[in-house]
Amino acid sequence: MIESVWFMVIAVMLTGYAVLDGFDLGVGTLHLGIGRTTEERSTLIDAIGPVWNGNEVWLLALGGALFAAFPQVYAASFSGFYLPLMLVLWLLVLRGLGIEFRHQLEHELWRQAWDVVFSLASVLLAFLFGVALANVLRGVPLDGAGEFRGTFALLLNPFALLGGCLSVVVLAMHGAAWIALKTEHEVQTRARRVGPVLWGLTLALLAATVAASFVVRPDFTNNYLRAPWLLFFPLFALGAAGAVRVYQTRADDRRTFIAGASLIIGILTSVAAGAYPVLLPSLDRSVHPGLDIHNAASPAGSLYTALGIYLFGMALVVTYMVHVYRVWQGKVSSTYH
Repeated sequence: MIESVWFMVIAVMLTGYAVLDGFDLGVGTLHLGIGRTTEERSTLIDAIGPVWNGNEVWLLALGGALFAAFPQVYAASFSGFYLPLMLVLWLLVLRGLGIEFRHQLEHELWRQAWDVVFSLASVLLAFLFGVALANVLRGVPLDGAGEFRGTFALLLNPFALLGGCLSVVVLAMHGAAWIALKTEHEVQTRARRVGPVLWGLTLALLAATVAASFVVRPDFTNNYLRAPWLLFFPLFALGAAGAVRVYQTRADDRRTFIAGASLIIGILTSVAAGAYPVLLPSLDRSVHPGLDIHNAASPAGSLYTALGIYLFGMALVVTYMVHVYRVWQGKVSSTYH
């Protein structure tokens, strides 16, 4: 029972990170396209400035939760995905530098250089997160001890690349909704204009990814066949996708953003529902059957203790973040200028 609770905790942490830091990454992805001038790009930075570093706490908490609850999965993931994780670390650093350093010198070339760093780091981060999640869904080669046995090139398989592209587009759509919500005038108009384009690309890539998932993981629908009520999650995602387009046509930026967040939640909860109880499946012909909540979990006593500490810590984090978002609500122009 406690292992299942921790599975849900991991799913909630991953979803929370995707929703919150996802629009940050989306803003970065669109930074050079929607921001045509230095002033407009400064506005885009201001739109995420008070919250971007707090949003990344969810990624740190996800790693900590994985280490506490499922240490074997943590070990296999961090050893097998070592190079991608190092790339993620450096991209997170470069993204932060891009935000903070662009203001240090009053020189156009300096700011343009850091704008490029910020945007490219955001695109690559969104792409790598999608690649990682697609590989978790597809499976990785595991030896008899449950250790990863493969190469970085193996992780860049067609299904993973498709997942990476889907991640970039979904988060860009999410970021466009945030830009429209937080800005005014030309920047807001461009964000509203690009939103429907990204919505169409999202549906196309999502359909392609779902179709490909039946090929790489034929058993993924087993949970849905055993418990049809789980279909609520993909149906929720479909409803959210439709709501995004409805609110885009109405220029209702707040509801568009909420619907986009709901779409991300629906996608990730659908993946979690289909994957349970497996955390890291193995590819065909692997010696190990895969890591799940039973063979990779910490002792039950440790899980109960860690859960209490985790819930207390996350209550503090959520309280702080709610306060920050309330303080910095409203348009960027009215807040900063």
